[in-house]
Amino acid sequence: MQENYLVDYVNENEFHKLERSLKKYNMLAYKKLCFEYYPKLKEGNLLGEKVSSDKEKEIDAYELKLPTDSLFAKVHGEIKLHYLFYKKQKTVMLDKITPIEILSEGHQSELVTYKGVMISNQHSDKDMFKINLLNMIQK
Repeated sequence: MQENYLVDYVNENEFHKLERSLKKYNMLAYKKLCFEYYPKLKEGNLLGEKVSSDKEKEIDAYELKLPTDSLFAKVHGEIKLHYLFYKKQKTVMLDKITPIEILSEGHQSELVTYKGVMISNQHSDKDMFKINLLNMIQK
């Protein structure tokens, strides 16, 4: 029988805010996260790319790309789950989901979409310019 790992949070409240925003604006990424990636992490399958390691404290940092629309990724960046793995305690600490800016803004207020991509209320002109530029390049 395989031993389950403990899954905990670096900052639970902030992580859940980002998670709820992800659920609202990118359901596919949220479903993959909840029904595929979390169970694998609990089983001890470390997913994603190892980005750093602290050999003294035996802590590894990982980034896991979540599925997202390519246009969204070009405008705001890839959606990634950042987590830490503590080897001694066999604990996975969920840290954050990026891009934090757009997800936290989406949690605070309703975001609008432009040509199928959600745009920031604070930087709407910049986001619309990026979307228009990317659409012109694709033509």
